[in-house]
Order: sequence, then C-alpha cells, then structure tokens
Amino acid sequence: MHDLESFLSHLHFKDLIRSGAYKPLQMANTITALRNGNFDFEQADIILLGCGERRGGTFASSYSDAPNAIRSAFYELYNWYPNIEIADLGNLVEGASIADTKAALRIVLDTLYTAGKIVILLGGSQDLTLQQYEIFKQHQETVDAAVIDSLIDLEDEEACSDTSFLMEMLTSHPNYIRNYSHIGFQSYYTNPKMLETLDKLRFDFFRLGTVRADMDEMEPVLRSCSLLSIDINAIRRSDAPFNPKASPNGFFGDEMCQLMRYAGMSKNMRSLGIYGYNPEQDSEQQGAKLIAQMLWYFVDGYRLRSLEADLSQTDQFLMYNIHFTDNNTVFLKSKLTGRWWMQMPDQSYIPCSYNDYQHAVNNEIPERWMREQERLL
Repeated sequence: MHDLESFLSHLHFKDLIRSGAYKPLQMANTITALRNGNFDFEQADIILLGCGERRGGTFASSYSDAPNAIRSAFYELYNWYPNIEIADLGNLVEGASIADTKAALRIVLDTLYTAGKIVILLGGSQDLTLQQYEIFKQHQETVDAAVIDSLIDLEDEEACSDTSFLMEMLTSHPNYIRNYSHIGFQSYYTNPKMLETLDKLRFDFFRLGTVRADMDEMEPVLRSCSLLSIDINAIRRSDAPFNPKASPNGFFGDEMCQLMRYAGMSKNMRSLGIYGYNPEQDSEQQGAKLIAQMLWYFVDGYRLRSLEADLSQTDQFLMYNIHFTDNNTVFLKSKLTGRWWMQMPDQSYIPCSYNDYQHAVNNEIPERWMREQERLL
C-alpha cells in the first residue's frame, strides 16, 4: 500500500473543530478522522476524500475550500446509522500542476479501491471524474457509469477540462465503460450531435423533464452503476442561489437527495464524486448544507443495501414468467425491498422497474430490455 500521508494535508478538518462544538450523535463525533499516520480504514464502509483541484474548470482560483465547507455542514447532521462506519481521509494537497494533483488522486483512489472501500470524492471541478474512471480502467474492470448534470460535457477540446472530460472517458481505447447513463440533461443547452454520439455508442440519456416525471425510473439505472459523478449545475437556480451558473430549470434539492439515496442503495456503487460547488459564492452556506443533506441520503440508502437479498436466494423473491413479442423471460420482485429485476436472453438479470414488468405483461418490449439487448449484441 502507498504511503498516503505524503499526498494528504497534515491539517485535517477535525483539527479545526473546537472542543464541545458538536453534540454526541452528530456526524462530527461519529466519523473517524484518518490523520497523523492513522490511516487504518479497514473497518470503514464509506470514506470521504476532499480534492479541491479545479484548474480544469473556469474558476478564479486553482484550489477550492469546497471539501471543508461541505464537511462543516455534513458534520452538523445527526447520524441515524451508527452501524455504518464513515471515515474521513481529509484533503489531497494541491500539486504543482493539475497533472500532479490528478496523479496523486489516482494513487489514493486506487489504494481505497483495492481495499474494497466506497469513496465519496468532494471536488473540485468535474474533470476529476476521469480519475474516478481511471481506477476501474487500471484494474481492467468493466464499469457502468452515470453522470447527473444539466450539460453533456462532450466538447472536443485539446486539453481535458470540465466541459470535455466525457470525450476521453467514453471514447478512449482500451475502454472499460460497459454502459453510460446521463441523467437530467437540458435539451436547449445540448448540441443534438452529442446525443447522436451517445446513441451510436448504445449509451442512455434522460432529459430533465423525463426524469422528474417519474423519479423511480432512475433507481434501476443507479442500481447498476459503480461510478457516479454529480455536477451541482443539475440543481435549479431557486434551490442553488449560490451557483451563478445554475439554470432556472433543474432538479429540486429534495430530488437530488432522492437520487443520492438510490445511489447509496446500489450494491455496485464504489465511487461517487460531487463537483462544481463554489463556496466563495455561498454566503449563507446553503449549497454546503444541500450537498451535506445529499450525503446524508446516500448513507440512508447505503443501509438498505444490506437488507437486499442476493438473487441466488430465490426464496426471497417473487418470480413472474412472462411471454412478450416472442420472448420468454422472468421478472423477479424482492420481498424485502420491492425492487425488480428482469432476465435477459443470456440468462443474466438486470435491474428494472415495475413499469418494465407492466410493458412486458401488455406484450410490449420494455425499452430497458431492448437497450440492454443491443449492448449484449
């Protein structure tokens, strides 16, 4: 294992907390601080890591205090789940160049990935998503990835930035992206050619209005993902007055919390990044509080993953044999959580929703089934 201490700030957020500032059951007193040579994270389920690197974006300064601003709000929240071990690794130190910071970040993320930990990365600009992906690539592990963002960052630029990182992530070779899902894009900000590119790659994309009309349909999408990247530009201006780049339309704060809960429920989820928060513009700390609540809901979702049975435990599922349009398949419904799975022609099961089951019952091909079949072929 690498010596992580050389990559991390020697001043941990917990070192800034005065004695008695927080109550016993608040996150500040239940999160384990990994610092001063104490990097034993064996018992941790979820690890927080800050990286304020934003030279890949268009911010006034190169390094952000966003991770500590988010911590300040998150540490105030009450921990309802003391059996879930959360550890805080502190902040990555700023490199002499953006390449130095990203190289250090890859080393730290790889160490945590190898240890089997779930990492929540507090950014920073969204081009750091590439460092999340590089870890799966280094281990030659095929991954389902998702991005929640009002924009599709597929610009064709010479240097990788927070507006072009998807180009490298989705088209580089060798590539280990099995499926990519873009959640909440806004059509009037999106070049139609970008959607054509995603469609040719057999990737999925969901308009903001479509997602908001039926939020539950995003649960199966996030259930299959191992990597999730969130740009706070996805939040509408009324709920993100701290973000000068916010659109009048977007997700409400509670909707972002719902998506985070779905992400926490996923047994596949290994890497989560939250990007684009600018504390300099957040005079009332509303942005930090919103992101903190999103993190709380991720933990709330995480507790539910332990309640879900493995698909091999057939007695924990209701089985429905369905015939539709010359296809015979099986739908499974969990007795514990009510979630659905759908069998593909290769006998594998993929996450699905009740709506998919309803389409099959009505002799219609569920779109999720059709898209997955295209990828299998």
